[in-house]
Amino acid sequence: MNPADLAELSRIVQARAGLLLRGDKAYFVESRLALLARRENAASVDELGQRLLAGGDERLLDAACEALAVTDTAFFRDPDVFGHLRDHTLPGLLAGRAEKLIQVWCAGCATGQEAYSLAMLALESADTMPGLRLEIVATDLSQRALEKAHAGIYTQFEVQRGLPIRYLLRHFEKVDEMWSASPHLRGQIRWRRLNLMEARRSVRRFDLILCRNVVSYLDPAARAVLLQQFAPALADDGVLVLGQNEVAPTDFRETEANIGVFRASDPLKRAAA
Repeated sequence: MNPADLAELSRIVQARAGLLLRGDKAYFVESRLALLARRENAASVDELGQRLLAGGDERLLDAACEALAVTDTAFFRDPDVFGHLRDHTLPGLLAGRAEKLIQVWCAGCATGQEAYSLAMLALESADTMPGLRLEIVATDLSQRALEKAHAGIYTQFEVQRGLPIRYLLRHFEKVDEMWSASPHLRGQIRWRRLNLMEARRSVRRFDLILCRNVVSYLDPAARAVLLQQFAPALADDGVLVLGQNEVAPTDFRETEANIGVFRASDPLKRAAA
């Protein structure tokens, strides 16, 4: 794509999904859109780009945003964060809930490894947190990523990225050369497609929201839109988890330095806002 078309496509993607394309945009866009071009029977990425710039095809624009979104993830990514959730966050939330149900939103879940990691963490904590139940809603912009997450089927390489062997053997089944999440594990999670840039007022409040390593890929205006949605969607004593070194809204305080776990600084003031 020529520089002018690339700049216009970057503007469209930024306005539509908040995505900030960095680095060598030409290489990134060409490599990410090549598969979409083949699926759409376009002769080249340039031809696909012209169809995108012509506008009017909402489905195609959504597909391009999905293709350009960063979806890299792994099981138990950043072990110290999951250790903090296990040892501090979940026990603290559980203590304040007689029904022992913790409602979780995994925002920007990509291909599902983080949501499955959290579900396994709860299942493996039955002895230390008896009665704990997680109700996990996992959302992402990419329908294709969600389809993979819902299927729960991963390659040997994917399960080797962070998944302890004991968890693999307990919660996954070998199917040919792949590993399939057990029905019980998959049953812990509900998957939904959601564009986080579409402003909405949450009709439910979550005890725990994870949106890790998503904010960093958004432009400043999109970050503000996204972070503003989390406060009203969070219970008064709820916990927000961002990526390590990502910055939370001003009315939140970090509970432990540099791991991205936050609580509301003034729950009563936030709830009234």
